Amino acid sequence: MEIRNVSIIGLGALGVMYADFFTNRLGKEKVRVLADRDRIKRYSESRITCNGRECDFQYADIADPMEPADLLIFAVKYGGLQQAIRGAAPAVGENTLILSVLNGVSSEEDLIEAFGEDKVVFCVAQKMDALKDGSSVTYAHLGELAVGELDGRRSERLRRLTDFFDQAEFPYELPDDMKKHEWGKLLCNTGLNQTLMVYEGTFELVQKEGEARELMKGAMREVVAVANSLGIELGEADIDHWLEIINGLNPKGEPSMRQDARARRKSEVELFGGTICRLGRENNVPTPVNDFLYGRILEIEASY
Repeated sequence: MEIRNVSIIGLGALGVMYADFFTNRLGKEKVRVLADRDRIKRYSESRITCNGRECDFQYADIADPMEPADLLIFAVKYGGLQQAIRGAAPAVGENTLILSVLNGVSSEEDLIEAFGEDKVVFCVAQKMDALKDGSSVTYAHLGELAVGELDGRRSERLRRLTDFFDQAEFPYELPDDMKKHEWGKLLCNTGLNQTLMVYEGTFELVQKEGEARELMKGAMREVVAVANSLGIELGEADIDHWLEIINGLNPKGEPSMRQDARARRKSEVELFGGTICRLGRENNVPTPVNDFLYGRILEIEASY
């Protein structure tokens, strides 16, 4: 079954970026932003912009009957995922494919539990530098979605998805090892997000040699050690790969946790340092750098 329409739940930086892209490519009538009535009112009144253009999105009230989505994208923070799952349920039909662009390595498991393994394609959002300030989203790099099956198959549903991406001219990657790739992105986020939240910096701070970049690399190496203890084959080459990507980001951009700190809201530190510190303890892998970053971030959040 061909993918003809897209529904998105969550209008953070990535949600706005993807809703804007697909609305421009497919037309407003084929792209829905799902939300409750109060949130739709706020969205409509705030005049959301993307790279300086006012967005004209089609909103769909989750309380109203609706046709199932062909492709449903979850773009919320992890703390809001369960609420989003309940809200988006009316948009899930027999042939709906589901993607999560959330950080971490946990969201697909939650979506599979809610909607079934046959609907969820594993996904990593990468290489973008979207920044949200109030109702304004800006980005220099759209990035891409890495998608695939955990067993490496080029399944029929994966073909449906990539055919749609090809038609929409949406950038994507098909990693050979999706589990390793997910952990590679976790490696990046754990080092990059936490370091720049603690140092209150933009990407520029870790694109040059210095204390912040070394701390970031130390956190990444601990992710490698934890992954290795779980049988996932990450190494120094993976760190180099993500450092190259980081070096190409907009120097004035910020990762999501730094944006959270500026807005004085709770971050997703539990998905990054929290996960690595916990798994380190469980598998007897020391994580002193992540212990430091995790503890410091909890102090920052407690000061709000």
